[in-house]
Amino acid sequence: MSGLVVHGNKTFHLLSEDIDILTELLANKRSIETRQAYAKDLRDFFNVIARSDPTPELVGEFLALEQFDALALVLRYRQHLINKGLKESTVNRRLAAIKSLVNYARTIGRCNFTLADIKNEKVRRYTDTSGIPTDQMKTLLELCDRTTLKGKRDYAIFRLLWSNALRRGEISRTNISDLDVENSCLWIRGKGQTDKEKIELGLATLEAIQDWLTARGRVRKNSPLFCTLDYCTKGHRLGGCGIYHLVREFSKKAGISKPMSPHRVRHSSITAALDATHGDVRRVQKLSRHQDVNILMAYDDNRKNAQGEITNLLDDLV
Repeated sequence: MSGLVVHGNKTFHLLSEDIDILTELLANKRSIETRQAYAKDLRDFFNVIARSDPTPELVGEFLALEQFDALALVLRYRQHLINKGLKESTVNRRLAAIKSLVNYARTIGRCNFTLADIKNEKVRRYTDTSGIPTDQMKTLLELCDRTTLKGKRDYAIFRLLWSNALRRGEISRTNISDLDVENSCLWIRGKGQTDKEKIELGLATLEAIQDWLTARGRVRKNSPLFCTLDYCTKGHRLGGCGIYHLVREFSKKAGISKPMSPHRVRHSSITAALDATHGDVRRVQKLSRHQDVNILMAYDDNRKNAQGEITNLLDDLV
């Protein structure tokens, strides 16, 4: 359907036949990370099924399929992902992007089929929650040369990764205006959240952030809390990839053999918190901000290595 509808002195554009449904879907996603992930996943889907990046015409052809043909196509794509050996969570994320496209198209009357019958792969979450010991984390912090601007920035980031178990995206998205020095807290937008939440900062972490901001100099309140410092992009927001490479770089310098990432630091922080509280899952849940306490139980089980302990007991019985 296309054309115009005039109501009073207002003119409304109806949906035209050449509407770019994919672009509209992405525009409706509040999170930048979600938009980027969906765009990447849908590009992969169309490259596999049609050997082409998605165009409005190609997306329209897919959405015009009959129920049986659409299901068969998406199921073949799912099997393709499984055959590639991708993790269950990756397969589910890509299926979610396709389902979101179909659901949006159905909402605006541009698709008649549904993918509700396609079930997600069963994910075994957090099978490896191991991190690094506290002494190795101290080594990482000591490697930050706090006499330099970069060292002050890096030290503050490592403090947030460790003391508050923040995710790299949560750190990257924060602005200077999100820091409340008077109340020793930082307002962050958590994973999958639209509203910001307040997290308390420890004294050492707050001082590290203030030291970084003082050395950085005067900037606008809406500027990113952490910025790049290289010659070409100085002052730009430090993205999640930048924080990831920062952790990898310092971990190699520290001689840590385990592959490290910001999320591995988060694992280390949560595990250390469980050790320090003697397995008080409820209290540590406040730190991790996991809604499902069973995830914390998995951390606690891995921390205590109950399986290894029982195995040694059985060894001694024969």
